[in-house]
Amino acid sequence: MTRVVVVGGGIAGVSVAAELAIDAEVTLLEAEAALAHHTTGRSAAMYLPGYGNEVVRALTRASRADHDALAAEAGTPILTPRATMWVAGPDEVDGLDALAAENDVVRRIDGADVLARCPVLRADRVAGGVVDDGGSEIDVGVLHQAYVRRLSAAGGTIERGARVTSVARTSRGWTVGAGDRTWTADVLVDAAGAWADAVAGLAGLHPIGLQPLRRTLFTSPVATDVAPGPLVVDVHERWYFRIDAGIALISPADETPSPPCDARPEEIDVARALEAVDAITTLGLRSVRSAWAGLRTFAPDRSPVAGPAPEDPTFVWSAGQGGYGIQMAPALARSVAGLVRTGTLPADVAAAGLTPADLSPARLLPGF
Repeated sequence: MTRVVVVGGGIAGVSVAAELAIDAEVTLLEAEAALAHHTTGRSAAMYLPGYGNEVVRALTRASRADHDALAAEAGTPILTPRATMWVAGPDEVDGLDALAAENDVVRRIDGADVLARCPVLRADRVAGGVVDDGGSEIDVGVLHQAYVRRLSAAGGTIERGARVTSVARTSRGWTVGAGDRTWTADVLVDAAGAWADAVAGLAGLHPIGLQPLRRTLFTSPVATDVAPGPLVVDVHERWYFRIDAGIALISPADETPSPPCDARPEEIDVARALEAVDAITTLGLRSVRSAWAGLRTFAPDRSPVAGPAPEDPTFVWSAGQGGYGIQMAPALARSVAGLVRTGTLPADVAAAGLTPADLSPARLLPGF
């Protein structure tokens, strides 16, 4: 049986590990004491089939059936319908037209429709919108734990508090060290998120140019009679918010370059978003209940990186998911597993128009 070590316990790592554990001996190494401590556990995730570039959209659409199957296993929904609405002021409607023209999933709506969907918006500040009625909110915890259960049921092992400090290629495969512990594997999967380039460096492989970008979120109390509504996004993505019972979740939609770290929010980012959302709504926001930040890690072309490294096919990438990692996690995990086993993508992913080259790290490494 093939021995696999997967580095990273976020959604990328646990989903790939669960897929590979079907017919391999899998050990997942997580640096922190708890799984999903970083980006996965801090995401306000949405399932948006029209969000992202063509590669991301294809993987997202191919993930829909997986989300439903995992929800059935968990006995609780993973996707809860929630529309997403991009809005613009009178001098920014060209941005709405451009957004609607480049994406056949969304549709243009007028200002009256925008206000009907989100009555707390100020009529004099909103001239129209673009809406995706097919979106859903993702219960990240349920999704992540569904994969953890699949991994455990297949006999996989999870090692927490195992921060990788050394990686060596030997005649017997990979030797992966975390402190005074070591594991050996025939295949090493790098699903370390913001740290994925660093893991590759330990293995003596070329980095692929991943850039972690900080994203801030916070909550602010709102009146209990304010009805929940769609996710509302500025047409230029300078902020977004959504309202649930008695609370607004808000983000400045920031993309601040950061080294790999345990990200923390900056007060200026919170203040900027609070002011912007307060100006366009009648919510009267005055305080912040809690704030946090995570790192969304992108490859240079903003497509995910999945598959064997060109320098050594037993080193496998699953990285660069950026802001789409949770919505496309199931299809991406199946894709990585297919590339490991046979060098091919699952039939539904291939039918969506993707090829291994679309995901391969070789596209980012000149000379390969």
